Amino acid sequence: MDDTDILQHLLKIEGQAAVLVDDAQAEADRRIKEAEEKNRIAFDESYQKLTAELETEYRISADAVKNKYNRILDEYRASLDSMPRQNESFSDLAFSLLVGEKCIITQANECELARPLASGRAEFPS
Repeated sequence: MDDTDILQHLLKIEGQAAVLVDDAQAEADRRIKEAEEKNRIAFDESYQKLTAELETEYRISADAVKNKYNRILDEYRASLDSMPRQNESFSDLAFSLLVGEKCIITQANECELARPLASGRAEFPS
């Protein structure tokens, strides 16, 4: 075997090795792509499952908070409804704070002021 034959043989082996490396790289790329796809699908499934669970928990918690809020609000409204109303006293107080004196509306739609008495009470016109 002469030098040319040896070099030709080495070049042929190098070509076969390059083909093997290219095939191995293509196979590795295919396997990586398959694994990525499989992992993406698994991630999407677990993500969807987890988000559905969290959404359900959120809805349950939000409903519980809304129910508690409505119950507390209803109790507060009931306590307000059970309190006696003092509309006249409130009106007198509001008027005295805003105007300073109590006004009685007459049949002629005029304001007649109450006259203070010595006892601190007011005498109202008839």
